[in-house]
Amino acid sequence: MKAALHIKVAASGTTSFLQNSFCTTPFKVMNVTEVKNSKQLHLMLMSSSPGILDGDVYDMKVEVAENASLHLHTQAYQRLFQMKGAATQKLNVYVADGASFVFLPHPSVPHRQSNFVSRNTFYLSNYRRFIFGEVLTCGRKLNGEAFLFTKFHSSTELYFHKKLVIKENLLMQPANIEVNAIGQLEGFTHQASLIYLEEAIDLKAVQSLLLNLLSIEKNIEFGVSEAPVNGLIVRLLGNGAEQLRHCMLRINILLNEYTCKTLEHAD
Repeated sequence: MKAALHIKVAASGTTSFLQNSFCTTPFKVMNVTEVKNSKQLHLMLMSSSPGILDGDVYDMKVEVAENASLHLHTQAYQRLFQMKGAATQKLNVYVADGASFVFLPHPSVPHRQSNFVSRNTFYLSNYRRFIFGEVLTCGRKLNGEAFLFTKFHSSTELYFHKKLVIKENLLMQPANIEVNAIGQLEGFTHQASLIYLEEAIDLKAVQSLLLNLLSIEKNIEFGVSEAPVNGLIVRLLGNGAEQLRHCMLRINILLNEYTCKTLEHAD
């Protein structure tokens, strides 16, 4: 199935709103903003499909206009079903001057013999905040399908003023690469990464907060490093999707709280 999605979010005064929305089956978009006239618009990306099927081609485009703020949510875990061929997904996001974008989708669950290629491309101008994270599971571990998928390939490119500043490339082919080898997962079954960028923020202070937050988590390994632009990149290894997802959600909450306190002191 070929499916397309196009969302455009704009700002009116201190409020963000959905200016334009177009989608084809199986996509749907729902406004889940809880606070009326909120600066940040919350949209949920929904799908009538049980997951990504063999031959699916998803093409998604998101535009966040000047001074607008969008938090994009997903409905459920992204299941990648058994395939004879492959499926692809493309996400292009454009973040204008003074705008912010947050997207922490549910974990991906590759089933036996699934073959999935995803490409995420972000184009930033003088953004206010950018957060994007992904969680990859080993598959349906309790069904005995750990690392039985054929291929999972996710690439992420981030451009700032048309210059490539961050590029991530995650390629897993368990039949060809030993997942427990040194330099690979080394016994862990789940992994996650999060990119956080904010132009006016004290990186050292935020990095310390994130390290303290993650240090209380059990049975995970993590690292927090500085990005080439003003921001941080977080890496997580663990053995449960919910734990890693909750870590990323808590990071987002912590960043919001820290920013609010910083602005209060500035005033």
